[in-house]
Amino acid sequence: MARPQEFDKQQVLNKAMKLFWQKGFVATSLSDLLAATGLSKSSLYATFGSKHELMLSAFDNYRAEREAEMRRVTGDGNARAGILAFFEKIVEDARAEGFEGCMSINEAVELAPHDPEVRERVRQDFATIETILATAIARGQTDGSVATRRPPNELARLLTILFPGMQVMARSFADGDFLRTAIRQIEILLDS
Repeated sequence: MARPQEFDKQQVLNKAMKLFWQKGFVATSLSDLLAATGLSKSSLYATFGSKHELMLSAFDNYRAEREAEMRRVTGDGNARAGILAFFEKIVEDARAEGFEGCMSINEAVELAPHDPEVRERVRQDFATIETILATAIARGQTDGSVATRRPPNELARLLTILFPGMQVMARSFADGDFLRTAIRQIEILLDS
């Protein structure tokens, strides 16, 4: 009879997510994962199958958390304010100690070119961002907080393309004034 799990799978995923986010997949060793999660090698493999499967599960965990946060920020109240808050969070996060950027961008750079499972998750992630932004833009056009008459899907695609650039620049150097220039341009796009 198999022994019952004696650990919280969500806690393990959160710890693995943080480690992969900080170090990347390649630089994260099995020893790092065992030390961070407190799992034995056999428990890790029995639960997740492999380091790669654990990373995919941790990445899915990250994506779900970020999607929920993005929907919360852009979904209630003034649509324009929610869109700007989403991008302003990049500036705020860049100032935080230990800022690691966006895990999706990190995975896109490190693994997506040669890992089809990661590539598909990154593609889905950007499609989700675009959909959420398009919904917020359309809502803003209806409630009057977004003045532009540009098609919401087209503007959302442009903002989705802007997102990784801001993330990379934020990770490269946390200059809030530099990044706020991009946010001012987003405001112009929403207002014209």
